[in-house]
Amino acid sequence: MQSRTLSPSLNHNTHSSPKSPLSRLRRMLSPRTPDQPSLSPPINSTTATSISSELQRVFDYFDENRDGKISAAELQRCVRAVGGELSTEDAEAAVISADTDGDCLLGFEDFQRLMEGSNSEEEKKEELRQAFGMYETEPGSGFISPASLKRMLSRLGDSKSLTDCSQMIRTFDINGDGLLSFHEFSLMMR
Repeated sequence: MQSRTLSPSLNHNTHSSPKSPLSRLRRMLSPRTPDQPSLSPPINSTTATSISSELQRVFDYFDENRDGKISAAELQRCVRAVGGELSTEDAEAAVISADTDGDCLLGFEDFQRLMEGSNSEEEKKEELRQAFGMYETEPGSGFISPASLKRMLSRLGDSKSLTDCSQMIRTFDINGDGLLSFHEFSLMMR
């Protein structure tokens, strides 16, 4: 299988997510925008081109059979592959709600519309906490180490050396302890 990179903003826990299946899906799959989490080196995501490019990468990741469409089953499998959970019903509801041509599949434009949903400040804060939790050294430890960053990026298909991960953390490490606290992570995401 071809190596594919998926935005690390995926949430791995949907138990405290909003009520709507569409909102849950957006939270799980939303690509990075200026105020959403990512530990990848900063890119100019303020342009529509950058956001569209990131969406295209996520879309391509989910389009397993490369037919230019995402089925509910593909959506569900890929969410599970990165540690998330999406029920069959929620996957089908998301696809049906965004499908504009009636084929029960998401083309790129359908997918783009699906991902453009707005999130409240409360949802954004929860997304940030969940994203931080994905990278934490140990659940509840309160920090991200270079080794835990390397492990998660590898899991997401973006392998980096330990040196690279240390440099990424050092860029935002305010107190110089070689770790990234939630506070430092939050400031980085602004």
